[in-house]
Amino acid sequence: MATTTHMDPAAGRVSDTYRWTQLVIGVLAMVMIANYQYGWTFFVPDIEKKFGWSRTEIQWAFTLFVLFETWLVPVEGWFVDKYGPRIVVLFGGVLCAIGWVINAKADTLSGYYLGMIIAGIGAGGVYGTCVGNALKWFPDKRGLAAGLTAAGFGAGSALTVAPIQAMIKNDGFQNTFLYFGLGQGIIIVILAFLMFAPKPGQVPATASNANVIQSRRNYSPTEVLGQPIFWLMYFMFVIVGAGGLMVTANLKPIALDWKVDNLPVTLMGLTMTAVTFAATIDRVLNGLTRPFFGWVSDMIGRENTMFIAFGMEGIGIYLLYLYGHDPIWFVLLSGAVFFAWGEIYSLFPSTCTDTFGAKFATTNAGLLYTAKGTAALLVPLANYIQQTSKTWDTVFLVAAGANILASLLAIAVLKPWRKQVVAKAVASS
Repeated sequence: MATTTHMDPAAGRVSDTYRWTQLVIGVLAMVMIANYQYGWTFFVPDIEKKFGWSRTEIQWAFTLFVLFETWLVPVEGWFVDKYGPRIVVLFGGVLCAIGWVINAKADTLSGYYLGMIIAGIGAGGVYGTCVGNALKWFPDKRGLAAGLTAAGFGAGSALTVAPIQAMIKNDGFQNTFLYFGLGQGIIIVILAFLMFAPKPGQVPATASNANVIQSRRNYSPTEVLGQPIFWLMYFMFVIVGAGGLMVTANLKPIALDWKVDNLPVTLMGLTMTAVTFAATIDRVLNGLTRPFFGWVSDMIGRENTMFIAFGMEGIGIYLLYLYGHDPIWFVLLSGAVFFAWGEIYSLFPSTCTDTFGAKFATTNAGLLYTAKGTAALLVPLANYIQQTSKTWDTVFLVAAGANILASLLAIAVLKPWRKQVVAKAVASS
């Protein structure tokens, strides 16, 4: 690659085509890790049936996956910022494959926990690298670039909802773990060899837009952890993230409990069971929301967009709680919930890089992304509340309230505070 003019730093700016190619490679890698999180819900009932473990015990595997997927991203981000994206994505693809191969052979809870931990480390390496790389290649379109990349993760599993369910039904869930795990891992390894980070001078300068407040100062990861505004963003990420993860992990169990899972639903000329329809629509909307709200935030500002999206999420969760026992409303409202939730994965990384600079973008966005892992700890708590109360009511009401709180914090606290922080950094530079 070194012989091409594109990669020669002396040649200055690379073409937009080259930048978009790098973005597409990142999106494809994200599509390949999507099932590790979004496909899990389809395996839970079969694991429960085969081994007789409680749902709460099984869902700890999901929580451990998200914890290891997120909490190691800053370490992986440091490797990317230092050694480039290729090695981390390569390593991530291998671990993703190993994780689901272990799941295919596991016959103990600890076996599933181990498989999901290894898959989590691999998926986190791929996720953190691709988002960080997008933020670096597109300083002029950060919200959109982070959104499109994160969309690969959100919508990537939509195409495989029906195949995974069909394979579980026909060949058993263990074969499904094996073949999907190996296939996805191999494709990630191939994509790793095509990924590069931008060299100085290859990309445009940071965006200048009255609505998007961007710092010209580059904060190191240790400095970022000392900034109180970082912890406000972290808290907001946790409380919004928890509601969406709870629905992601429990979509099929909720549908079972509400007795809508196998009821046929016909929309737009298509007929599927409520849970298959909901899962497919949810994945698509969860993907679309990321570039859409990322693009909106490039226009009207990050915090204004958060106010709108988190408010929609709070209302959506409340309406799902009220009307979700009807199969058609279950499909439509769960779609609304995912549409208003998925954008956190474009808004928070771009807000973080806007505030703390691009030099350490992968590591700093990775530090903030660990909030998703913290949020995942609340998923077994939601299952515990549901099992003890025999109803989802409390879980849904708390999740709706948390989103409304985050919506208000974005506009009333984060927006004015971030303006001050960035102005102060400009004044001292």
